[in-house]
Amino acid sequence: MLMFRPIWEGNDFEGDAHKQLEVLGLAKELGADYVELDLKIASDFAKNEKSSWSSGCKLITSCFVDNVTSKEDLSQIVASMQSTGADILKIVTNANDITELEKTFHLLSHCQVPLIAYSVGERGLISQLLGPKFGSVLLYGSLDGNAVPGLPSLASLRQAYGINFMDNDTKVFGLISKPVGHSKGPILHNPTFRHVGYNGIYVPMFVDDLKEFFRVYSSPDFAGFSVGIPYKEAVVSFCDVVDPLAESIGAVNTIIRRPCDGKLIGYNTDCEASITAIEDALKVNGPTNGAAFLPCSLARKMFVLVGAGGAGRALAFGAKSRGARIVIFDIDFNRAKVLAAAVCGEALPYEKLASFQPEKGAILANATPIGMHPNKDRIPLPEGSLKDYVVVFDAVYTPRKTTLLEDAEAAGAVIVSGVEMFLRQAIGQFNLFTGSKAPEEFMREIVMSKF
Repeated sequence: MLMFRPIWEGNDFEGDAHKQLEVLGLAKELGADYVELDLKIASDFAKNEKSSWSSGCKLITSCFVDNVTSKEDLSQIVASMQSTGADILKIVTNANDITELEKTFHLLSHCQVPLIAYSVGERGLISQLLGPKFGSVLLYGSLDGNAVPGLPSLASLRQAYGINFMDNDTKVFGLISKPVGHSKGPILHNPTFRHVGYNGIYVPMFVDDLKEFFRVYSSPDFAGFSVGIPYKEAVVSFCDVVDPLAESIGAVNTIIRRPCDGKLIGYNTDCEASITAIEDALKVNGPTNGAAFLPCSLARKMFVLVGAGGAGRALAFGAKSRGARIVIFDIDFNRAKVLAAAVCGEALPYEKLASFQPEKGAILANATPIGMHPNKDRIPLPEGSLKDYVVVFDAVYTPRKTTLLEDAEAAGAVIVSGVEMFLRQAIGQFNLFTGSKAPEEFMREIVMSKF
């Protein structure tokens, strides 16, 4: 494809408009499949050149809309573009909120002419990924080694998202989070959907306003969601029904839209995922490190938790269910006290974490985003205090081995990566998303090779 954009749209091509149009003509003669013209000059071009246009090269008329307007305004723009005689129309918008993309999906679904429509930027990403479902003629992706902000790579479109397998019946699942760029969910869930023959796609969803998001995306097409930072607690109030475990925790990380009535059902797969990951690591590593006092069970052991948000609440309730004695630190002391009261634990001011002396055999769990890529060199407590813990768990999974885990391992602790928690909670989510048993070994192979 060769694309023409006028100077006022950022074109830095050396030469005047006439010279650029000559280049387009040459591209056509050399066999280009598509030539793209901006709407502002497409009319004149069509009058002068379209009559001699070869049938093998299709003309795309494009228009950039700085602010997403109403559906009616978008339809008027389409009408103006049609008057150029183009074979394909293309509208690119600048979305300030993910909910604005619904207008794009509506336009694609109802347009009677070949259309490409998407929004740019992180909030517009799903419009590019879901284009084929709603009828977009083409998708755009960046080339390997030439990343474009807000534009998926061609490799990810094919491999991670499997856009070639998408159709009108594809069910949409996604991670509701802010930020969302760190998510590894697409490279795990999408290949697994294809592996079991399930017609679904999993996409990152940068959400600013939960209430508006659920109001706009209420159709059966949007069949389920993962919930990430910072929404695991707040999203509970938007669920029509909450599973008893998630209700007791006060945090939801998985939502299913019930097919029979469209109600949103909230679950928590973080709880068992995190606690079983810690327990299994103890069973595997305990006898090999020479620490006779290393617990093989969490019962009656001190469980020091840093972070009382959604992930922290799941860890706290999981530890409580195993009979651990829980001590909670959070930068919001009131939040720590509320969680401590719910699990019969103890809350201490965050500033005391650095000098806190745990008892022998204590377990440390980080449930804050501290240490997440790109700020991976940070840890939630001084390196010197790690020698006091025999087990250290980090809910952060990007990078796979965080600085906290590296330092804890150097200090002699058994370490448990958030990657293991991520895998286990994703297996639980997949079961809920599809209503069938997840292929656990297949998913583990992906995580071990890709993370």
